[in-house]
Amino acid sequence: MASGDEHKIKGKIDQVKGAVKEGFGALTGDRSTEIEGKAERAGGALREGYGELKNELTRDPADDLNRP
Repeated sequence: MASGDEHKIKGKIDQVKGAVKEGFGALTGDRSTEIEGKAERAGGALREGYGELKNELTRDPADDLNRP
């Protein structure tokens, strides 16, 4: 099972790929590719958010006691 950090990294990668695809679609006038890019960016943002939430839910509250 993927860790929260893995989801965050893959989400960032999806966001970058989506932005590139969106920009390419806008540059070439290909509306379909542009929309695909927007959807990929949104999916990446959701995946990144899921990774952050997963990290938060699986962290040990005792770690907060050990911090200065």
